[in-house]
Amino acid sequence: MSDSPIRDSEVMRRMEIAFDLFDLSVQMKRENLRRQHPDASDEEIEQGVRAWLRHRPGAEHGDGEGVPGDPSRFS
Repeated sequence: MSDSPIRDSEVMRRMEIAFDLFDLSVQMKRENLRRQHPDASDEEIEQGVRAWLRHRPGAEHGDGEGVPGDPSRFS
C-alpha cells in the first residue's frame, strides 16, 4: 500500500508530471542565468532563481482572475 493519501493513480501521475515540470523549469532558469552571467557565483545564481520564482509576470497576485482579496482574511 502507498504512503500517499491520494489513491487515484491518474491524479498521482498528473501531480508527478506537474512537479517534474516545475523542477525542469527551475533547472532551465538556473542554466539561463548561468549563460547570461558566466562570472556569477553559485549563490548569486540561486538568488536570481529565487527572485524569478517570487516575481511572476502576469500573475503578480496569483493565478486566479478577478480582484485580489485581502490576504489578512486567512490570519
